[in-house]
Amino acid sequence: MGNSPLPQAPHRRDHRIDALRGMALLMMCIDHIPQDVLNRFTMRNIGFADAAEVFVLLAGYASWLAYGRAFGKKPAGTVLGRIGRRCWQLYVYQMVMVVVCIATIRIWRHFWPVPVDFLEPELAHGLDAAWRVLSLQALPGNLNILPLYIVLLLGFGPLFVLLRGVGTPVVLGLSATVWLVVNFDPRLNFPNWLDPDGWYFDPLAWQFLFVLGVCAARVAGQHGGSLPRVPGLAWVCGGYLAFSAVQSFPWTDWGLADLRLLAMAVPDKMILSPWRLLDVLALFYLVQSSGRATALAATRGGQLMALFGRHSLEIFTAGTLIDLYARLALTSFGTGWTMQVVVNVVGFVVLLGVARNRERARQAARQSRPAHGGAVPPGVPLCRN
Repeated sequence: MGNSPLPQAPHRRDHRIDALRGMALLMMCIDHIPQDVLNRFTMRNIGFADAAEVFVLLAGYASWLAYGRAFGKKPAGTVLGRIGRRCWQLYVYQMVMVVVCIATIRIWRHFWPVPVDFLEPELAHGLDAAWRVLSLQALPGNLNILPLYIVLLLGFGPLFVLLRGVGTPVVLGLSATVWLVVNFDPRLNFPNWLDPDGWYFDPLAWQFLFVLGVCAARVAGQHGGSLPRVPGLAWVCGGYLAFSAVQSFPWTDWGLADLRLLAMAVPDKMILSPWRLLDVLALFYLVQSSGRATALAATRGGQLMALFGRHSLEIFTAGTLIDLYARLALTSFGTGWTMQVVVNVVGFVVLLGVARNRERARQAARQSRPAHGGAVPPGVPLCRN
């Protein structure tokens, strides 16, 4: 009995996860608009990691909640079917974004000049590479995180089998070994026709962050939905984040004296360097082991962020297209304060509209489900990743 999980843990939705993911999605949107003044205030300015690391870590965490627990309750074929449908959905959204981006830039160029770097030259001059895009062999800039998600999610089934067969420590060891090998030899990567270095997010390295998210969800499920709070570890995490903030802050961009403690290059994002990995893990541990974070997620602002986080795919897709039009508008019409306000206000209103629309659809689905014989017990969330 002492090893039994808390009975209600699986039935409570952790708003910390949704709120953190919502914040990450908003920061990803801002960071992809170089001319936006708000990107001076995102987490990449106060840490080695940025919102992409948070997104992938939470993808692993949410995948366990959505699929890992389901393997013990439903036939394996049913769960694998759900994973396959989710991967197909991610693929369709990816293709829609690619088509809209290419078409928009080509049309825009007929009216206003656009720098070449808005679209890879290989895609700007014809449709010969269309099959490469469809097969994910060509990943345009800013459109490379959903393919990573698809690859990681396709591997969830084998990952679950390994976790059940050899245990968490062995799986983490194997995953860490692959990550370390890639850090020593960055040439190990998936091919990208548009970039000789391969995928911007090397799946062989980033799988470790996804696996850590899965394992964290398993541990949290055994402790009432939170990671165990160890004071000493919390202090270490806080100290590392403080060091990361000092090292990463753009002192010179703000006209301040450089207070960095070490002279070091920007940690490599493609292979998920140890500096970046430790940064996001420290942040996640402090949030997911904190009762104060739970209280903040329940506030009005926290619930707004959670609203975005609950509908991550739709918000990410809308945010990516907003990024495109914002960059085009700021490039063509200037980066003055009027345009800054218009771009950011319109972008936020659009994202809020998308989130509220999806939330209404989600609530309608929950209310109609009992009428079809598939009742969901009170308090059980419709888990999505």
